[in-house]
Amino acid sequence: MTLWLAFALMTAAAIFAVLWPLSRRAEARGGSDIAVYKDQLDEITRDRAAGLIGEAEAEAAKVEVSRRLIAAADAAETEQATGQAPLWRRRAMAVAALVLLPLGAVLFYLSLGSPQLPGEPLAARMQQQANQNRSIASMVSQVEAHLERNPNDARGYEVLAPVYLRLGRFADAVNARRKVIALAGETAERQSDLGEALAAASNGIVTEEAKRAFEAAVKLDKDELKARFFLGLAAEQDGDRTKAASIWRGMLDGAPADAPWQAMVREALARVGGTPPAVASAPGPSAADVNAAAGMNEKDRNEMVRGMVARLADRLKENGDDLDGWQRLLRAYLVLGERDKALAAAGEAKRAFASDPDKLKRIQDTIKEMGLEG
Repeated sequence: MTLWLAFALMTAAAIFAVLWPLSRRAEARGGSDIAVYKDQLDEITRDRAAGLIGEAEAEAAKVEVSRRLIAAADAAETEQATGQAPLWRRRAMAVAALVLLPLGAVLFYLSLGSPQLPGEPLAARMQQQANQNRSIASMVSQVEAHLERNPNDARGYEVLAPVYLRLGRFADAVNARRKVIALAGETAERQSDLGEALAAASNGIVTEEAKRAFEAAVKLDKDELKARFFLGLAAEQDGDRTKAASIWRGMLDGAPADAPWQAMVREALARVGGTPPAVASAPGPSAADVNAAAGMNEKDRNEMVRGMVARLADRLKENGDDLDGWQRLLRAYLVLGERDKALAAAGEAKRAFASDPDKLKRIQDTIKEMGLEG
């Protein structure tokens, strides 16, 4: 109620300030102007008599003042004849505006607005986010409690492992992946997931244990994409750029042109100096395509790529001095169709390199090339 009263007072004050001049009678200026011009004529006569101005100047001044006197007299007659009507119209307009404008605004708001909805201040929005975080934590706690009662439930560990990974609980993710393999058996995908968790726990370094898991995955399925990518990354980290390029080029050979992971692999290949294969305009399905599709469906491929992108973004938040990392992140977001995230990442990258003019210029050039300016 207080808010509505404040709005009403503010509206009334604004309308009063605008319409008040319209409600006042305009003062007749014609009569005062005539008196001024007559005084000027008398003054010219006195100045001529006193010898202050010459005859020619006096006559010229009288002609000019007389012309103004005639114009003022005509204006006074016109105003006297029509002055009442404009005043009546102005007052009617003022009354109509004073009544109709606020009424129209209120009716318009009541028909389209939602005055019954309560406001949502910043504290409430922050509380909502906190509630969401608590919901995730509550879900994790429920699954953990279930697994304490049912320690042989492989499905429970399989559900919990990617959540641990997303929350940054890498040690728990590794433990959950191992439990799944122990309880449900070994598959290429499960070994690849274990290797991913082990690499995440080592801050992106493919350790020997992680490498063994990826090798086991490839042994079970030579077309396991996640394992092949990380094996290429392991070779790069070991300094064997030739091997890394060979692995990543092998992933690209015969890959579908619209494969969501292709841009990231091409970027990695370029990083080690490899030359990516040309992209065919309309590639047909090959045996490699069929095998890859059998080993990983579209959902799994998207999950793999988005997981790697999310971890790259988290790593850059902790250490933003990686120019190549920011460039890969921007390209990855564009490939995934997440332009809003790409724009946000572009702003973060520029802030990260604010004190490094060379890197700042290079990232700005990248942002411009990708059309992410503004």
